[in-house]
Amino acid sequence: MIVVKIGGSVVDGLHPTTMEDLKKTFEITKIVLVHGGGKEVTTTANRLGKTQGFIVSPGGVRSRYTDKETAEIYTMVMAGKLNKTIVRLLLRSGIKAAGISGIDGGVLKADRKNKLIIINDKGRKMVIDGGYTGKINTVDPSLITLLLKEGYLPIISPVALSEEYDFLNVDGDRAAAYIAGAMKARQVIFMTNVNGLALNGSLITHLTVEQAKEALPKIGFGMEKKVLGAIEALQMGVDEAIIASAQTEKPFSKAIAHDNCTVITQK
Repeated sequence: MIVVKIGGSVVDGLHPTTMEDLKKTFEITKIVLVHGGGKEVTTTANRLGKTQGFIVSPGGVRSRYTDKETAEIYTMVMAGKLNKTIVRLLLRSGIKAAGISGIDGGVLKADRKNKLIIINDKGRKMVIDGGYTGKINTVDPSLITLLLKEGYLPIISPVALSEEYDFLNVDGDRAAAYIAGAMKARQVIFMTNVNGLALNGSLITHLTVEQAKEALPKIGFGMEKKVLGAIEALQMGVDEAIIASAQTEKPFSKAIAHDNCTVITQK
């Protein structure tokens, strides 16, 4: 079984062979698709007059600051517009798809972060209210398993529930990692708009978990979450994590075959 994470904007630049490749791959192995969509959330929030803020952690990870109103907009866009747009695209291509969010069936539960330590504009650490951002603590794969059993390809948006049943913004890459771990997936593939992790201008084709950990401080915004998700997935028992381009011919087949991408393994 394979868990695939795609960015919300990736669906705009898909290679013409992508849907047929996904269809053929799904005929061979079970696939779960997790999607992002941060840019669409920002666009919709701005249209609604809600300015979006972004924060940087001491470890250099950039993320959206999510207050209650932003959490509602995030849920509306992720679980609604984007999720159903992807489902429609797959159905139109003859792929039996069903869209859910991490809310449905309690698939994703997360701890709401009470406080966040961030780096301010002056480079200093400061503590702010945690808002409605969560760190996944539990994955219940029952609903995903049921959909797969009935022949559906599940499309999952990364919205989680807190202990108080609030909607929480959780990172899509890490949601894919946790779902892959809970599903005992063979592979987790992070599809993006580049071929993989590049350091000093060169594509890194293979890393061990330890090498990936050492590389994290050198990796820029966006890619660092994919590498972090890869590390977490492998620590949860997934055999390998792959970072690959979604904008190439037959992207799923190429990623599975380790063609021109980054592969992260235990050793």
